[in-house]
Amino acid sequence: MAIVHNVAQTGFGSGTNELYDRVRPSYQSTALSAIREAVKATAPFNVVEIGAGTGLFTKALFKHPDFSGAIRELRAVEPSAGMRDVFVKTVQDERASAREGTFDTTNIEDGWADLVTIAQAFHWCPDFEAASVEFARILKPGGVVAFIWNLEDRDAARWVAQLRDQIEQHEAGTPQFRLGLWRKTFDTDAYKKLFESPVEKTWAYTLPSDVSLVVDRANSKSYIQTLPDDVRSKVLDGVKAIVKRGDDKVWIDESQGTFEYPYQTFLVISQKK
Repeated sequence: MAIVHNVAQTGFGSGTNELYDRVRPSYQSTALSAIREAVKATAPFNVVEIGAGTGLFTKALFKHPDFSGAIRELRAVEPSAGMRDVFVKTVQDERASAREGTFDTTNIEDGWADLVTIAQAFHWCPDFEAASVEFARILKPGGVVAFIWNLEDRDAARWVAQLRDQIEQHEAGTPQFRLGLWRKTFDTDAYKKLFESPVEKTWAYTLPSDVSLVVDRANSKSYIQTLPDDVRSKVLDGVKAIVKRGDDKVWIDESQGTFEYPYQTFLVISQKK
C-alpha cells in the first residue's frame, strides 16, 4: 500500500475534520455537470471516490440533478480514519459506503467503476504510475477519472494573494496543487498506455464570506494544523489582519461584514482507452 504523507496523516487526523467539513467550500454545479457529461455509461452507474475525506464532494454529487438519480452505488476510499468517521456521520445516503484505501490500493474489484472521482486530494498522490494502473484496473472500458479542486483565486484580488503568501510559507514541503507535481501522472508510461489525453477545464466564481470564515478555512489546511499552537495562532492572526485591511474586497454587505471570496474550480477529465 502506498505511504500516506505524514502531514496529511497528522493534519487530517482525529479531531481536525469537523472543522474541515464545516468550512471548506462545496463544488460548483457547472463542474459537476461537466463530469456527468463525460460519463458515457448508462445510468444507474457505479462511482468510486478516492480521497473522499469528510464527504463534501459526495454530498454535492448526491444533491446534483445530473447525479442524484444516476448513481447505483458510491464507494468512498479514504486513508484517514478520522475523515472516514465524519464521512459516515454526514453522508446520509444508503447508496454510499466508506472504506480504507489509497490511490494505488483501493480495495475495489476489477472493472467495477464507471466513474472515479478525486476531489481536493490528488496532489497528495505519492506514486503516479501505480495510481494510473489502479484507476485503469477498477474502471470499466471507457470509464472516466475526474480530478477536481476548489482553489482560492490569488489572481482575482490582492488580499487573496497576500493571504496565500502568508500561509504558503508554512507548507513544509507538502505536495500542494500549485506546485503541479500531480501533472507528472500524465507523462507516466501507464497513463499513456491506459488513458486518453487529459482534458482540463476551469471556472471562476465567488463565495460569500466573512473574516472568521476565511480564518477558519486557513486553519483547516493540513500543514497549518500541524504547526505548534503558538505558531499557528500567529499565522491565523496574520490572516485575519490581511483580510481586514484588504482594500480591494468586493463587499456583499459591508454592514454585516460579508464580502466575495474569489475561487476557481479546476477539473481534469481522463478517459480509459
